[in-house]
Amino acid sequence: MELIGYEEVGADRLNATFAALADPTRRAILSRLASGDATVTELAAPFDMTQPAISKHLKVLERAGLVTRGRDAQRRPCHLEARPLVVAIDWLENYRGYWEESYRRLDTLLDERRHAPKSAGEQS
Repeated sequence: MELIGYEEVGADRLNATFAALADPTRRAILSRLASGDATVTELAAPFDMTQPAISKHLKVLERAGLVTRGRDAQRRPCHLEARPLVVAIDWLENYRGYWEESYRRLDTLLDERRHAPKSAGEQS
């Protein structure tokens, strides 16, 4: 029996999250929503683009599960959903050890070069 499980669903969600985060406008929208819900009009204000263009960005963020839209009387505020970001952070965390070790090796190399005796041709 072949399992179509969390790995595939999780990979699809992770891919959607990173694709959504690849665009600076979408990252700016998420940053704005981190301070509270906002309407499309409010989100569009700092950008030199139309509301329909912002709506397209919001659709990408919604498909990635990063944004939901609610209903508050006549307002349709957008809301940040942080859970997909946690999944992305967890995935990136897997590489922390690699980078820490790489930096340790670089520090060691730089220390060795700093403390190595200078050859006759070198000047400080």
